Amino acid sequence: MQPGDRGPAAGERVLAWDLPTRLFHWTLVVLIATAWASFEFSEQIGDPVLRIHRWNGIAILVLVVWRVSWGVFGSRTARFSEFVRGPRAALGYLAGLVRGSSRRYLGHNPAGAYMVLALLAIVGTEASLGLFTVEHNDLTAGPLYRLLSEDTVKQVSRVHRMMFDTVLLPFVVVHVAVNILYGVLKRDPLIPAMITGRKPAADYVDATREGRGAQSLLRAAFLLAVSAALVLGTIKGLGGRLP
Repeated sequence: MQPGDRGPAAGERVLAWDLPTRLFHWTLVVLIATAWASFEFSEQIGDPVLRIHRWNGIAILVLVVWRVSWGVFGSRTARFSEFVRGPRAALGYLAGLVRGSSRRYLGHNPAGAYMVLALLAIVGTEASLGLFTVEHNDLTAGPLYRLLSEDTVKQVSRVHRMMFDTVLLPFVVVHVAVNILYGVLKRDPLIPAMITGRKPAADYVDATREGRGAQSLLRAAFLLAVSAALVLGTIKGLGGRLP
């Protein structure tokens, strides 16, 4: 803040997360929950061949590809170049957090950035493995399972099931717990901000933001269409059948 600048007014709130980023976040939450439910209760919902589960996995993959593209072409708080820093910055932030002297960020802090990258990597890997799996009933297979040998498909299928239960779900639990704890200790409303898009005005390190609006939404929609075409086109191009 420059000399003579007025500080934030009491009760003022500033935009932290754009609408496309928030929609991505909550859509991913729904899709992960649906992935679990559509597998565990496939017989009960009349879908023994897991058609819903397979389409759900493809949707997750499209969403991850979109988020990567939005991390390059999206609004400022969404761009990787704006919030991903080196390990030293992340460790320094964590050290400051322990000492109670860490600075506040409107978007992702340096440590939270690595959690975002880890989540994208885990979810993207899990969805990609699903393209090559054959399920226990031998009636259900991912669209690209024919590209691998039978033994490799069996191994990939085991990893796919194991990874969801022992890596993805625990990571999601940790992610939620850390955000809640961070909100309590730092009084930084991360979860409410991911719903409303806004945080209380404060002296944020990354406070300067660009304007957002219809142009941002159009760009997000265009990138979503490109992401869907890329995922579906790649599957078809490799000889796979869509569910």
